[in-house]
Amino acid sequence: MRNRWFKALFFVTVLGFLLIGCQKKVDFSPRPLNLDRAVCYVCKMGITDQRFAVQAISPQGDVFWFDDIGCLVEFMNYPEWKDKQMDKGMIWIGDMNTGKWIDARKAKYVFGIETPMGYGYGAVADTTGVDTVYTFQQVVERIREGKTMREEFLKKMKGKMKHEHPAEHPQEMK
Repeated sequence: MRNRWFKALFFVTVLGFLLIGCQKKVDFSPRPLNLDRAVCYVCKMGITDQRFAVQAISPQGDVFWFDDIGCLVEFMNYPEWKDKQMDKGMIWIGDMNTGKWIDARKAKYVFGIETPMGYGYGAVADTTGVDTVYTFQQVVERIREGKTMREEFLKKMKGKMKHEHPAEHPQEMK
């Protein structure tokens, strides 16, 4: 009886080590941005500027791309954020000055610049000469409170749409 119990314990221990050893190790390093193919998960726009791009890597290794930090903040309200345990994942953002990937949670942010979706926040690794900077958490809170440049951005975009050449919209030429 004692021998059988010892064998069962040994088998369970070996099986446990095998399962632990077979777990996939997630690579949280930043992925290269393919400007020809990367699309924002939230707004579905093509990502055209690494200086404002964001990539969020889940603990399972899934990568979600965003063209503006504001879209990432919107994603934080999606069920996938919680389902994929994204709080335990890694978030990289492009440095607005260099385009190099920096840890979004450790980066400092400036406000009042033109960004792809008009939220107005850019990440910087070097804050030399910058008067006001925000932390990642402050930027998330400010975007949720509506402290963005989004309204001006949308007005500007609407104005651009009105000034397009009439031949591009023949149905409106009547």
